[in-house]
Amino acid sequence: MSDERPDQTLRQRSVLVTGPSGAGRSTAIRALEDMGYEAIDNLPLSLLPRLLDAGGPDKPLALGIDVRNRDFSTNALIEAIDQSTHDTSTPLQVLYLDCRADVLQRRFSETRRRHPLAPAENPDEGIVREFDLLGPIRARADILIDTSEMSPHDLRAELGSWFAAKSDGQLAVTVQSFSYKRGLPRGLDMVLDCRFLRNPYWEESLRSLDGRAPAVADYVKGDPRFDEFSGRVIDLAQMLLPAYQAEGKAYLSIGFGCTGGQHRSVTIAETLAHALAESAWQVSIRHRELERRDRPALATSGDYFGEKETQR
Repeated sequence: MSDERPDQTLRQRSVLVTGPSGAGRSTAIRALEDMGYEAIDNLPLSLLPRLLDAGGPDKPLALGIDVRNRDFSTNALIEAIDQSTHDTSTPLQVLYLDCRADVLQRRFSETRRRHPLAPAENPDEGIVREFDLLGPIRARADILIDTSEMSPHDLRAELGSWFAAKSDGQLAVTVQSFSYKRGLPRGLDMVLDCRFLRNPYWEESLRSLDGRAPAVADYVKGDPRFDEFSGRVIDLAQMLLPAYQAEGKAYLSIGFGCTGGQHRSVTIAETLAHALAESAWQVSIRHRELERRDRPALATSGDYFGEKETQR
């Protein structure tokens, strides 16, 4: 691999950073800036297409957008994200910083800040409104990081594993599960259909569980076709990843879909992610439908992210 290829990939990389207020977006922008990214926070949404159409930046871009932007629109941001998918000259990667509602509530309470969507109301109201606004954008995220249990230091370390330039050009791999009923996640490089495997949904005792539960995983793996399927998928990934890395690709996203996105796709995604991690690949895993199901309601307690994150 030539010395120029990784640098070229880094120069052309653009990361859009978004997420609910208080989840760590400002910390992430500063961390990316420290890694050599040119940071533009609170970018007017109308300028985003023109910035990306300018022929590619000389250095990587970190673009911060949230509901405080004066021209913020969920539909307009989704359109800009979707349009960027068809332009390979300046790839736009969507980084979504998520956080539990109860933790956001605690952070606003500790800092005595007003929520931008509820300046004269309880922050709880703004948190709920913001979740509703950002839900469709969250579904299009390429990388989703939940900062609920993270300190600013933890978040910086996590971002470093994804975005810091590495001398060895390590490829970052994301493995996702999803439901075909909700459509394909954005940004997948490879998609595999798991609907031919036997479905735990039809077993009453397994229906409410998901593919991470041992009983469900054992049921799915009990399908006579599972071992050959998973073995071939692992072998394919192990063959392709070094080739993609040699070509200077920074990240690769592999998706597994089934009917509900709760059982079969989750089990095979966990299986592949575990196999790749054991082979020393940098792997993260996302279960889209489980994230939708497990999002908690507002509560009254949580962990504090840190006052520096919420001060401008």
